[in-house]
Amino acid sequence: MQTDYTVETSVVEGNPSFKQIDELIGAPLETLPNRNFLIAISITASMLLTGAIALGFSLYYGIGMWGNNNPVGWGFDIVNFVFWVGIGHAGTLISAILFLFRQKWRTGIARFAEGMTIFAVMTAGLFPALHTGRPWLDHYLIPHPNDHSLWVNFTSPLLWDVFAVSTYFIVSAIFWYVGLIPDFANLRDRTKNKIKKIVYTITSFGWRGSNRHWQNYEMVYLILAGFATPLVLSVHTIVSFDFAVSIIPGWHTTIFPPYFVAGAVFSGFAMVQNCLILLRKVFHYEHIITLDTLEKMNKIIIVTGSMVGYAYAMEFFIAWYSGNSAEAFTFVNRAFGDYAWAYWIMVSCNVIFPQLFWIKKLRRSIPVMLVIGILVNVGMWFERFVITVTSLSRDFLPSSWAYYKPTLVDGGLLIGSFGLFFTLLLIFTKTMPVVSIAEIKAVLPGAQPTHHKAESNNGK
Repeated sequence: MQTDYTVETSVVEGNPSFKQIDELIGAPLETLPNRNFLIAISITASMLLTGAIALGFSLYYGIGMWGNNNPVGWGFDIVNFVFWVGIGHAGTLISAILFLFRQKWRTGIARFAEGMTIFAVMTAGLFPALHTGRPWLDHYLIPHPNDHSLWVNFTSPLLWDVFAVSTYFIVSAIFWYVGLIPDFANLRDRTKNKIKKIVYTITSFGWRGSNRHWQNYEMVYLILAGFATPLVLSVHTIVSFDFAVSIIPGWHTTIFPPYFVAGAVFSGFAMVQNCLILLRKVFHYEHIITLDTLEKMNKIIIVTGSMVGYAYAMEFFIAWYSGNSAEAFTFVNRAFGDYAWAYWIMVSCNVIFPQLFWIKKLRRSIPVMLVIGILVNVGMWFERFVITVTSLSRDFLPSSWAYYKPTLVDGGLLIGSFGLFFTLLLIFTKTMPVVSIAEIKAVLPGAQPTHHKAESNNGK
């Protein structure tokens, strides 16, 4: 069986058989949830329940339960939306772009990163739907002649989000599922549970591993990777247009598209890295998700973090160089005004702490990379908060200035979004292989079928 995939020979130690690889990756699917898993999903489900209660208040009483005011019409809802869309970027980057560049280290982590993309985009989609105030009318966002003969405003960047994010979700979901088909067939042939066998038979679409199947699979996978690659760059570019096409000081700048894309990859890689550290420990995937792989992810975090830091500096330079007093005031206010605490949390977490990865010993330390990854995501959330709130709270009219204070409902929705994301991830780890069995088996030079090994031993 030949494929185009390549992977480092250190992905699995020793000379494992195909059966050993099947058992290692398939073990979480064949065993009942242990105590640690039940504790984890209880915590995430509690967070999800908190979000559901906050959602109930929002739907019953309206979005007046949020901290939004005049002039801060965008609060936690848009901050959370941009944050979660950014988290979803690393998965497609790892799986599609690194696949096209034939990067050897992506194989052991691509499947899990793809799953994170799907769940992050699902989480992100909740917030603009709620922000409309009448989510039961959100189908009006779809450009079709409805009962009132109304059409959407195609010149609005908020509508561009609908097209961009929905397209990204659909392509990423198809890309993820196509990669799962050979593994579903593998599980179908191995499982002894009748119900699972029926499910895997349906989801594997009659896959038999023939030469024709592999040729078609590789062609489709390559086409989808090529199609998904520009989406990675375009989606957050379009999200940045929500801000950049306005005239609000602090938003009206051409640096936003590359700045947002770099920030999305930055936060996405940090989240993937955090989850993979826990995954490799819980499921004993240390020889599949290697320390070298995590170190390479840390190097990307250094690069994208430096790009984000450069963008922060350039924003101040542009504000000064433009000679626009409103722009200059906005950035001085960000650093030294009412929200200075949020700004310096952002700078510390996104620019200062990631620089520790220049030291190789720290870059290869699991506790250090776990802490820095968490700090990066904290900083990137505050970045979206600073961009959104500081510009709106201090607009052109001092008479309308106001201080934004989130409410308990805002906090509940934020907690609930993390609960939804991590609950879906935990369910994913117990229902589907989080590492591609087919890719690992096909590319490891040490991986030989068990019966071949037995024959060679008998020959001796």
